[in-house]
Amino acid sequence: MAYETLIYEKEDNMALVRLNRPDVLNALSTKMSLEIAAVFDEIQGDAEIHVVTITGAGRAFLVGADIAEMRSMTPPEAMGFLRRVQAAILAVEKCQCPVIAAVNGLALGGGTELSLACDLRIASDKAQFGQPEINLGIIPGGGGTQRLPRVVGLTKAMEICLTGLPIDAAEAFRIGLVNRVVPAESLMDETRKLAQQLASRPQLALHRAKAAVNLSRSVDLASGLDYEIQSCVMLWYTEDRKEGMKAFLEKRQPVFTGR
Repeated sequence: MAYETLIYEKEDNMALVRLNRPDVLNALSTKMSLEIAAVFDEIQGDAEIHVVTITGAGRAFLVGADIAEMRSMTPPEAMGFLRRVQAAILAVEKCQCPVIAAVNGLALGGGTELSLACDLRIASDKAQFGQPEINLGIIPGGGGTQRLPRVVGLTKAMEICLTGLPIDAAEAFRIGLVNRVVPAESLMDETRKLAQQLASRPQLALHRAKAAVNLSRSVDLASGLDYEIQSCVMLWYTEDRKEGMKAFLEKRQPVFTGR
């Protein structure tokens, strides 16, 4: 499928989604929302893809919703727009394989919200995060009020949403919003190294690990522990489990096949 607002590439079991509206700092339009959902639907149906990276073209990751498109919307139209935005971000979050956000620059509003839907976040030292919607007389509408507290805690999330002030990459790392910060010129190289590590892992186990960690946010401990043990036992039937244990005892690198 051809896309107008993003670039989709595949290489060696890895996918790269590059948001591509650099002239407007990759502002999130209706078209881009629909295309993000569509590309992740394509990725979900491709068994060859083991890991996905999302980044932005130009100097921004994504600066939030396209205000030029939003400003004249009626309330019902705004509802439809935000539903599409949330559906796009949810498609990223529900991707079976790991998703890495390579945050190359400004990640404000929907940019922070999109990064929160990813499993891992690597930030350029030039990156900035924030939820500036309060300055427009609205609040985050792409999941920021819900996902941000789950990642950085209620107190810090409240500060970010109420003040609307941006935070730099160092502060984002300090509060646990990103996994690591790297020099801007090294961002894609470092992200690729991480993607290659994940792509080399046994895929069935990787999917189950991601699902189990995500489940911890919505169920009680007993239910989560039950899901964990059931998932672990299901993996006992896989060829990759046999190969992993065999390779460990033989003191060699395992060769996983995804079966």
